[in-house]
Amino acid sequence: MRIHVKERKKARGILKSAIMLIPNFIKLLYRLFKDSRVPLAEKALLIGTIAYVISPLDFIPDLIPFVGQVDDLYLIALVLLRMLSRTSDDVLREHWDGAQDLAPTVDKIAGAARYILPKKIQQILLGRVEIAPQIKGGLVSSPAIPGEIEAEKRIWERRN
Repeated sequence: MRIHVKERKKARGILKSAIMLIPNFIKLLYRLFKDSRVPLAEKALLIGTIAYVISPLDFIPDLIPFVGQVDDLYLIALVLLRMLSRTSDDVLREHWDGAQDLAPTVDKIAGAARYILPKKIQQILLGRVEIAPQIKGGLVSSPAIPGEIEAEKRIWERRN
């Protein structure tokens, strides 16, 4: 129980600093939408994410301090994790204004949000974004949690 409290506190700290990155994330999503190297299916997801984040109607309204922004951050992180596996790293780096490396940043956000968001909200947002890597014959089933994406990606790369 004690460890869980420490992890939750650490998660809150990560998310508090990440909330300041929301404008950078919105710019990144918009720039990716405009980029011709991003597949059309991904662009639909980008627009949906931008609309969700700027809309006052969320699963957890933005009027609720902190937690209202965490669901937005979680969705952004999930979409960017998906983009990392479906778009060239160069494309993402070209459009990212943040000082930190994008992949570890969104991975931390996705992991931290699990300690703050209610399970039901996590399931809804995770269910809306299929985050498995793209494979020639179709999609692999989505991992249960975003942290497993990198392991699946490494396994897939070894096979090919």
